[in-house]
Parts: sequence; structure tokens; C-alpha cells
Amino acid sequence: MISDTSPPRSRHDLLITGGRAVTPEGVREVDIAVDGGKVTALLERGHRATAAHVRDVTGCHVLPGLIDSHVHFRTPGLTHKEDWPHGSRAAAAGGVTTVIDMPNTQPPLLDPAKVSERAELVAGRSLVDFRFHLGTSPETLDRLKALTPQDATSVKIFMAGHHTAPNVLRSPSDLRRAFEFAAGQSVLLVLHAEADAVFALLDAAGAPPAQYRDYERARPRSGGIVAVTQVIELVQRYGTHAHILHVSSAEEVQLLIAARRSGLPISFELTGHHLSFTAADSARQGARLRLSPSIRSAEDQEALWAALLSGEAGTLGSDHAPHTVEEKTRGVAQAPPGIPGVQELATAVFTGMRRRQPEAPADRHLVLLAEHLARRPAELFGLAHRKGSIVPGLDADLVVFDADRPWMVTAADLHTKAGWSAYEGWTMAGRVLATVRRGEVIWDQAEGRFGSPVGVLLNPDCP
Repeated sequence: MISDTSPPRSRHDLLITGGRAVTPEGVREVDIAVDGGKVTALLERGHRATAAHVRDVTGCHVLPGLIDSHVHFRTPGLTHKEDWPHGSRAAAAGGVTTVIDMPNTQPPLLDPAKVSERAELVAGRSLVDFRFHLGTSPETLDRLKALTPQDATSVKIFMAGHHTAPNVLRSPSDLRRAFEFAAGQSVLLVLHAEADAVFALLDAAGAPPAQYRDYERARPRSGGIVAVTQVIELVQRYGTHAHILHVSSAEEVQLLIAARRSGLPISFELTGHHLSFTAADSARQGARLRLSPSIRSAEDQEALWAALLSGEAGTLGSDHAPHTVEEKTRGVAQAPPGIPGVQELATAVFTGMRRRQPEAPADRHLVLLAEHLARRPAELFGLAHRKGSIVPGLDADLVVFDADRPWMVTAADLHTKAGWSAYEGWTMAGRVLATVRRGEVIWDQAEGRFGSPVGVLLNPDCP
């Protein structure tokens, strides 16, 4: 017996047998016992335990349920693009059992008092458990004084705007107020770190891009570099914990790693699409890969991969931000940035790992995937008391993953309401075969079956 915190019992609710479990101690050949929605034991082979339900996953790995801390499920106000029933099905099919939703909806979530109302909108509609990032604006900064950890442990700041992000903190004084408050309240700031002033200057100096090959030049790396430098200076001044989202350039990575190594409480996220595509793909695919921040060069992409494979990056996120086909096929200036990605995230990143390091064992890559998509986001967002690891006592959130099953992404595989993916036609290196949330199978790939939409609003682990 590796570990067992459960009382003696002759029969468990569920046994996951025959798999290789990705645990905090590494990959283990153990069976996983589940009772009351919790992992209760990791059992050595040869045990005599029985269960009401047994799932044999011989030949597969079992990962902890993944946490996507960066999704836009577009509710309320933008549900023609995405909604919780579709978004959470896409998440489950991608091995994601917990999401943290962004606040730039219509209306936006800018008031801590509105979090419970937002949760009521989701109740009974989500397959996966969830939290919310609170938003802010120059006019609503004072509302953050009423923020409690039960409302949100993180506040999203847009330092630059776009089609679906109108609430921007542009002025240095507003940014100082936000950082000072967050430091005093031990709130994590998650930031879209691009300098709006840089983009405004470029827009005033020339016409908007007429072709997608020009889009990256209109929203260049300088915006991110300037903003990341601002954030580092503010973290140095106030001691605020900051997490930079969707980092896109080699220079940003270099600055953030240096800041982290100096002892500053700063971390950063990489997205599946910045790891998977380059500016050459954007020029070819056009609106499908219009993103904010822009997709950059192959050299930038290699710097992002180096940060992930070395462990220097903090988390992985999908930045799942669907738009309809009609919206994405408007003119270059009018087509909004953003693509779906919660379903594709884990398999796309795993595929990239296998292509870059084909000689490495799959165990190594799946440990890294679980680290950045489960354990670290659980710790960062106050969920590690329930989520992020396969450990007795934590929620039985599990992913059955076949690392040796290639498959091609088609539109028929997709569950987002948008109905399209930039990854269509990709051959993925591994596949999610089943997803378990709190002991219930919520996605069975072989049967094409989902579970019940009883995802819950999670309370954080806080003093």
C-alpha cells in the first residue's frame, strides 16, 4: 500500500486499475480507489480491494484533473460565441475538470458583490468545477476594498484593450492603486501585460493592417516588453504577487525569469496557441490565428518552449476565447482576436513536447504537463486543498490519457459552441480517453458520452 487514508472497507465506489498514475512522487503503477468523490487510496498491484465500478485503463496514464485558469465562457452577454454547457463539455473532453473564468463579459464582472449572481448563472450548466477572476476598471477600483477570498483570489487587469476588453487600466496612477491594494489584501493580480500607449502611438502613426501578415507588426513585441517592465517595477515597489498571462516573446520570458530569480513574487503563463503556432501560420490562416497578444516568430516560440521544458514557466492556460465564424471572417480591422482552445490545450502541448523531444519518455512529458496544468495552478489560485494532485483526501479529479494514440482533429470532434478550431487537421500524439470529476466520469471518449452538469463554485484555501 502506497497510501490509504480511508477507513477499512471491503468495497470502494470506484477503482481505476492498470494505469500509470502521475503523482507528486512521479509516475506510479498503482490503482486508484475513489469514495464519496475523493481519492481514498493508491493501491499497489495485487491488492484485494473491490468496487461498485471498476475501470481498467491498462496501457494508459492517469493524470490529475487539469485546471485551466484562463477561459472566456462568454456568460453573460456573449453567449452566441460560447456558453457554459458547450465550454464545459469542451473542457471535459480535453481533460480539464476545473476552470477559472475571465470577467470581460457583458456586463463585465467588476463588483465582488456580483460573484454569487454569476455563480447562479452557471449552476446546473457546467460539467466542471469553477472559479472566477474579478475584473476592474478605473471607475471601479475602489470596489476592490470589499473583495474577500470567497469572492475571488485574483483580479484581472487589462493594460491594453481590444474588441472584447474595453475596461483598461492605462494610467500609471490607476496601476499603482491596483498594485498597492492587491499587496495589502494579498490578492493575486493576473495581467494582460501589453502597453496600450505603445499601440495607440503606432495606430496614430499609420493605417491599420490591411493583411494578416501585417498584424504582428501593428501589435508588436514592444507592447509586451514595455508592459512587463512596468509590472516588474510595480512588484518591486509594492511586493504584489503578479501573474503575467499569455507571454508571447523571448524578451518577456527573459525579463520575467530574471525577476523571478531575483526573488520577486512574479510568475507567468504560456498558452497552447503561442506554443503551437508562429507568425508564418498567422499569415497563412488569417483570422483563425488573430490573437491578442499576437503570435510571434519561430525564435520567440522556441524561447517559450525552453521556459516550459525547463520548468521556468509558471502555468499553462488555453485563453479559450471563441468567436463565431461570421465574426472571424470580417475585415482585418474588424475581426476580433481570440480562438477556442480549452479542449485542445493538453493534447497540443503534449504533441509539441513529443515532437521536440521524441527520445524522452512520455512519463517525463506527462509529469511536466501535470505540473503546469494541475499542481501549480492549484497552488497559485488557492485550490490545492482539493485539486491539482492525485493524493488521498483530494477530489477524485482524474484524466485517463493514452500517450500512444495518434488522432487527427476534425470539426466533428469539437464541443465548443463556436464549432471550429485552429488545430483542425493536426495529428495529435496522445488522446484523452476519459475524464473524472469528483468521482463521476464526465467524459467517455469511446462512448461519446458526457456526465452530469453539476460543477460547483470552489471555495479557496485561505487563512
